[in-house]
Amino acid sequence: MEKALILDDKAMTRAINRISYEIIERNKGVEDLCLVGILSRGYDLACRIAAKIFQVEGVQVTVECLDITPYRDDNRRQPAGSGQIPFDIGGKKLVLVDDVIYTGRSVRAAIDAIMAMGRPQCIQLAVLVDRGHRELPIRADFIGKNLPTSREENVRVFVRERDGVDKVVII
Repeated sequence: MEKALILDDKAMTRAINRISYEIIERNKGVEDLCLVGILSRGYDLACRIAAKIFQVEGVQVTVECLDITPYRDDNRRQPAGSGQIPFDIGGKKLVLVDDVIYTGRSVRAAIDAIMAMGRPQCIQLAVLVDRGHRELPIRADFIGKNLPTSREENVRVFVRERDGVDKVVII
């Protein structure tokens, strides 16, 4: 049951556009820039950011999907190489994209997965929603919406590619 609507479709679009412009500005363009979306909604958001970057810069940046499951600290299996990025990440500026950052553990797993594949020039983090409550010293470089929440609340991001609607709600 929805407790509150945080972002509707127009607010989500504005946030994604703002993040896209901030990525271009911080990186002084898009040379050597790659977007890596964390499965599943992070990838959908990364594709939208890439589309906006193309609209602004006229350059198609690489977008890849990353499955962090083998690298999660609550997973007892050893990393098996799934979620490999099919290009050399050496020297690239990678922007990790996720829907919500909470404790920071998913981002840590994503960084572990990336570092197992090579050494990028830098890793930046873009999130649609930052809800606080970090357990690790990780912060996002690009944030669509800061949303202070209690630990009992859940933030849910809906994207039209998977859910048929764009919105962010507290449940």
